[in-house]
Amino acid sequence: MDLQDQLKNLFPDHEPEESTDEIDAKPSYWLQDDPIICKYEKRKGKPITILEGYNGADSDLKKLAKDLKTFLGVGGSVKNETIIIQGDFRDKIMAFLKDNGFTVKRVGG
Repeated sequence: MDLQDQLKNLFPDHEPEESTDEIDAKPSYWLQDDPIICKYEKRKGKPITILEGYNGADSDLKKLAKDLKTFLGVGGSVKNETIIIQGDFRDKIMAFLKDNGFTVKRVGG
C-alpha cells in the first residue's frame, strides 16, 4: 500500500488537485527588438563585460543586472544605462540573454 492509497483511506471525500509541473520560471523583462550589444574591455588591467543598448525601464535594467550577477556569481554595476559585469563572461551572458528571449550582438574579439 503506497502513500496515495493510505491518503485515500484517511480522506475518502478528498479530490486531489491536478498539479502543473510546467511552471515558467523565467523572469519577465521588457523585451526589445534591437539587439543588446555585448562587448569586452580591460579597465585598469582587469577584464570587464559591458552590455549596452537596453532601452527598457530602469527597474528592468537593474533587475536584469542583478539576475546576471547572481547567475554568474560575480560583481558588477549599472551606470549610464549600461550593465558592467566583472570578468570576461561574454559566452555565458549571451546564452543567458538568449534563453530569456533577447537578441544579442557580440562586439569585439
